[in-house]
Amino acid sequence: MQFIDQARITVRAGRGGDGIVSFRREKYVPAGGPSGGDGGNGGKVLLEADSNLQTLLDFKYKRLFAADDGRRGGPNRCKGASGKDLIIKVPCGTEVRHLSTGIILGDLTSPGEFLSVAFGGKGGLGNAHYLSNRNRAPEKCTEGLEGEEWNLQLELKLLAEVGIIGLPNAGKSTLIAILSAARPKIADYPFTTLIPNLGVVRKPSGDGTVFADIPGLIAGAAQGAGLGHDFLRHIQRTKLLIHLIDGSTDKPVEAFSVLEKELEAYGHGLMYKPRLVVLNKKELLDKASELNVIAELEKASGRQVISISAAMGKGLDELLSRVWEEL
Repeated sequence: MQFIDQARITVRAGRGGDGIVSFRREKYVPAGGPSGGDGGNGGKVLLEADSNLQTLLDFKYKRLFAADDGRRGGPNRCKGASGKDLIIKVPCGTEVRHLSTGIILGDLTSPGEFLSVAFGGKGGLGNAHYLSNRNRAPEKCTEGLEGEEWNLQLELKLLAEVGIIGLPNAGKSTLIAILSAARPKIADYPFTTLIPNLGVVRKPSGDGTVFADIPGLIAGAAQGAGLGHDFLRHIQRTKLLIHLIDGSTDKPVEAFSVLEKELEAYGHGLMYKPRLVVLNKKELLDKASELNVIAELEKASGRQVISISAAMGKGLDELLSRVWEEL
């Protein structure tokens, strides 16, 4: 399935139905008078968070969503039927913005949560509405009002408690595959993951915690380089970040600093999120080199460094223990 996390759509609420001019011509009613009914209200457009959806792919092929119009009024003071509301299902974690102003209209994070994004037009008034002592036979009615129409920006931000970040080939996909049932692409040659991967990791209590592998972060990501700028938004909702460092690289401290600068440049409070610094691929280092790299990273980060081997399954219990403590 293609992963789409941004979409632009147009929503159009229904137009109100017109009122009508009508007079009663009924047996045994000598002065029937006006009986034109009011028009029905136009349907509104709502967004609903659906836990069964994981991407905004549906909005790639359909951009215009319109609710039903209200029906015109009828004789004998019959009011026209109101238009049916249109409910559009979106994934949980979808942020909705007004496209031209950038104003956030809502943030749908819980399954079943609704957000009204366009209100229908009010129905017009029939001539029965204008009956008065001065005007016993009004021939006036009004048209229904147009419904609201807005251009919206939908932005999906993954609902994960733990985000795994790191430069390409740090072992993020391997780590999430070992910890959970996620099955991202893993190979023995250098490449970068193209989409975020989600996996559920079980706590000792039995509850599940969602981990996300955030791909494509490189130097300049916050300014749009590589894929990182497209996926940095997914880190905003996480409670904890795991900063994964490739132990086989020549300059692990520099790799750490690159990503820290990108988090700071992107802003949105990412620098203030709790995070664990984790050295991966310890199996490629001898003990002396491992201790030396750990000391350098602890000095640069000011945090205790956890050393693991995701591929060999070493150090993962300590890592998860720290994760549960932080959460």
